[in-house]
Amino acid sequence: MNNKEQLKNLIAKLAIKRGEVTLASGAKADYYIDCRKVTLDSIGAALIGNAIFEMLSANLPDAIGGMAIGADPITGSVISVAGGHGKQISGFIVRKEEKKHGMAQMVEGPIQAGQSAIMVEDVVTTGGSSLKAIKYAEEAGLNVKGIVCIVDRLAGGRAKFEELGITFQSLFTIEDFGLTPN
Repeated sequence: MNNKEQLKNLIAKLAIKRGEVTLASGAKADYYIDCRKVTLDSIGAALIGNAIFEMLSANLPDAIGGMAIGADPITGSVISVAGGHGKQISGFIVRKEEKKHGMAQMVEGPIQAGQSAIMVEDVVTTGGSSLKAIKYAEEAGLNVKGIVCIVDRLAGGRAKFEELGITFQSLFTIEDFGLTPN
């Protein structure tokens, strides 16, 4: 079994939960994908880090990160894999709310204005969280080139990103798990 198939099986086993749920977008769905169950698993983290690094390897960004908390373990996995390959990529975290002390930054990490960046997400539905994270990353001086997610729910996120000229890639779509958009 190849790494991508192993990751797909792990997501199906650990992350997909059936039953009615309200998504971050406010929409109702009859299943939930909790990728933290995979991104915070040692095997899952390694598989995700390798898959995203491989996806980006032809054109590595200067920085990679996304909205806390879902993107944090993905970011850590990718920068660890990059380091293992002798490649320099800075990780960053976008806060959900403004920090009231210290430097009061919305974006944390060893980044510099003008760096190219890729945003990472665990699951994309309508893209609202990613768009908010992109706004803050760009205000911090990053040049956001694209978004990579683990699972695309096929609920409009891709179209929103493409309208803005932002490249969108996913390791999987919900259809890979026999699910339909809802």
